[in-house]
Amino acid sequence: MSDTKPNTEEQNNDAAAAAELEGVPESMKEGGDGSNNSEASRPENADNRVEALENELADAKQAVLYAQAETQNVRRRLEKDAQDARAYAATGFARDMLSVMDNMQRALEAIPAEVKDEEKWKGLINGIEATARELQSVFEKNGIKRVASIGLPLDPNQHQAMVEIPTDEKEPGTIVQEMQSGYMIKDRLLRPAFVGVAKKPEAAEE
Repeated sequence: MSDTKPNTEEQNNDAAAAAELEGVPESMKEGGDGSNNSEASRPENADNRVEALENELADAKQAVLYAQAETQNVRRRLEKDAQDARAYAATGFARDMLSVMDNMQRALEAIPAEVKDEEKWKGLINGIEATARELQSVFEKNGIKRVASIGLPLDPNQHQAMVEIPTDEKEPGTIVQEMQSGYMIKDRLLRPAFVGVAKKPEAAEE
């Protein structure tokens, strides 16, 4: 008899609790599936966060590498600009001095052979020749070199064709005459050479 009453009370309590929870979704009841789903979702959320952080870290590393590469490029450009400034600083002055060299060469070429042998002109002629050689030496020290032309094919990057000369002795397009010397400073054209190029003679009319 003593065991019957407690059992009846427990059953009544269970029934009352069941009545109170009636209509409540199973996922919200203690020990229901909702608790398990919440606990199961925690590792998944952590994994997503780790993946997001890894992606952010990868993006940051990429940005750092890009910045380093851009800095290196800027430094190289500045170094090249500085080198070019040093290398071509004399360009304007050298271009002006070319006319001096031209005049000296014309003067020497204009002297008749018989005059060169006369004693009274030797001092003047030797002085002009020595000055021309010294100027040529200064050109070479500053990277200024004469453009080769005679006997070479016409190069539009270094030569400017002024006339065409009919001849069978050279292939068409070959330089056979130089009217004015051309010059380079380092790897840049200072002045093109003015030249005459060979062309095939026209057939004689019968």
